[in-house]
Amino acid sequence: MASKTGYFTHPDCRRHEMGPGHPECPERLDAIEDRLLASGVGDALDRREAPPASAEDIALAHAPEHVESIRDLAEQLDVHAASGNRGYARIDPDTAMNAYSWSAITRAAGAAIAATDAVIAGELANAFCAVRPPGHHACRDHSMGFCVFNQVAIAARHALERHGLKRVAIVDFDVHHGNGTEDILAGDERVLMVGLFQHPFYPGSGAVPLADNMLNLPFPAYTKGDVIRRQIEAQWLPRLEAFRPEMIFVSAGFDAHREDDLGQLGLVEADYAWITQQLKDVANRHARGRIVSSLEGGYNLSALGRSVEAHLRVLADL
Repeated sequence: MASKTGYFTHPDCRRHEMGPGHPECPERLDAIEDRLLASGVGDALDRREAPPASAEDIALAHAPEHVESIRDLAEQLDVHAASGNRGYARIDPDTAMNAYSWSAITRAAGAAIAATDAVIAGELANAFCAVRPPGHHACRDHSMGFCVFNQVAIAARHALERHGLKRVAIVDFDVHHGNGTEDILAGDERVLMVGLFQHPFYPGSGAVPLADNMLNLPFPAYTKGDVIRRQIEAQWLPRLEAFRPEMIFVSAGFDAHREDDLGQLGLVEADYAWITQQLKDVANRHARGRIVSSLEGGYNLSALGRSVEAHLRVLADL
């Protein structure tokens, strides 16, 4: 079994931005890089450049007409940028694109695909994708909630359709329900999705799952890590064990941290390390250790850097 943890990113993921003061900002990736440098964790990772995903790749999870509509927006922005007008194309009240967004969103999806290929090939034990924008609110036919395309759903379908895996699990611990992933994969019996999130909260979904292959854990505001750990042990882990996934994909949002003002849950770095260890144990028993994790939320920069460090320490056995 390979022993290296991959770290997939690309400079273009920093160039996407949605306007001054937007919490989903390029500095998020800087905060992660700074923490990995200061802690020495970055030295243990196999760093790889994220390639762009193709329209065909993205259509594994999204309607082709939706992919085309986003490409059209990107082309309009290119024309405006060429004439010196570097503006934004708004997708929803929270989500916009600039002239660099097409490269960022295709490389975010490409990172998850390339990480999946490398882990399945045995080149890497597991991998983390330090990419933005996030993806788990992106539905099959529309973008929303800071997200344009859904890289985890794309990668999961890539593993199933192109590598022939029979069962994959998706784990989402962002403070917000991964409604886009659920929209795309509900009813696909090859996929088990388990998630936790604050409820009621944006986007207002998740209390009633869309299908039997979804296991959602809604928590009220101010729930702390000990309560969440007990529910993971009682509900997530038995379902994952029974499902026996051949690979695990993680929507790794760190905005459930108690210092993150975009949510009101009470997780800390030790909780993220514990969750990662539980997933790693399941992967070691059933999936040859295969995990691909992709960054979702996390908007307090200090807490984000520390939490990603904790997540990576477990993945990389540091």
